[in-house]
Amino acid sequence: MSRLVPLRPDLTGLSGYHSAQVDVQVRLNTNESPLPPPDTWLEELRSELSRVDFNRYPDRDAHALRQALGEFHGVGPEEVFCAKGSNEVLQCLLLAYGGSGRCAALFEPTYALHRHIASLTATEVASIWRAADYSLDLNEADALVERVRPIITFLCSPNNPTGRAEPPEVVTHLLERAPGLVVVDEAYGQFAPTSALDLRQPERRGTSRLVVVRTFSKTWSMAACRLGYLVGDPEVVEACKSVALPYHLDALTQMAGRLALHHVAAMEERVALVKEERDRICTALRELPVETWPSDANFVLFRPLKRSAKQVWNDLLEESVLVRDCSEWRGLSECLRVTVGTATENTRFLAVLRSSLGHASTKEHAQTRKR
Repeated sequence: MSRLVPLRPDLTGLSGYHSAQVDVQVRLNTNESPLPPPDTWLEELRSELSRVDFNRYPDRDAHALRQALGEFHGVGPEEVFCAKGSNEVLQCLLLAYGGSGRCAALFEPTYALHRHIASLTATEVASIWRAADYSLDLNEADALVERVRPIITFLCSPNNPTGRAEPPEVVTHLLERAPGLVVVDEAYGQFAPTSALDLRQPERRGTSRLVVVRTFSKTWSMAACRLGYLVGDPEVVEACKSVALPYHLDALTQMAGRLALHHVAAMEERVALVKEERDRICTALRELPVETWPSDANFVLFRPLKRSAKQVWNDLLEESVLVRDCSEWRGLSECLRVTVGTATENTRFLAVLRSSLGHASTKEHAQTRKR
């Protein structure tokens, strides 16, 4: 008989969220920024490191960072909660509002961590599936929230892995009908034409159920720092603070995030470059035998039509190009997802993809191998 304490029964068979980590020359599978932060940000960070009292705990409330983010978004610091990546923000929301006997609503396919973290917090999950074009059927959404009365309704916008942002009227519609919090996960929000942040109404402070979650990992080029935050009602912020572990956000991360906000123009320049490259990839894919969908994010979902997704994924990997294999995910049969990289990386990805699909000349393929 095993001497180990048995796992919680509802977690049996649950596996961790992960993506392939392979040593490749072109990594386009995890939706990171292809560009490093500005050199001036790094210089400022190095300068301020000497002022850190490493023998002391960090500011538990991350006040300076929350103050800076509040000024950036035009809200007070009491409307901002920060954590180790947007995933920890989601975890705190579910710890505070989820749990046994409570339900979260999802619209599949969507970001897998919404379901995963809900399961970790013993929160029931109810979901419906999006239409074939990955749009949301509002009649079905209405039926879902009426049936299960979710404490949290999650919207990922732009939706990962499908790429489309939800129009403001969809968010407003759900706010009018969902009984609990409506949490809009905008990990890729800066790449989209609209934001749910524009729907926040200062006069409804104290009653607003809209929560917008963002991250520094993508547009701010700070994935290594693990910093995320939410903008929401002060009551929601206090609830998240009450369930967060003490000193969960270290001094270096707080400093890095605060200093990043000195470089908004550089961030916006990076966003513009990624959007330009995203559009180039989308244009190129439309000329190939693949099915693809519009993207408002820094990635593009596509489905090869002449060869299996596994074959294409392996062809890319053999040429040291790594994309995300979604081909066995429910609702995403035979799909692959490519992160927008640098111009050089994207050119290489497209050349290898054309070769895999039989649309590249021998000369083009040989040139790709040399890069």
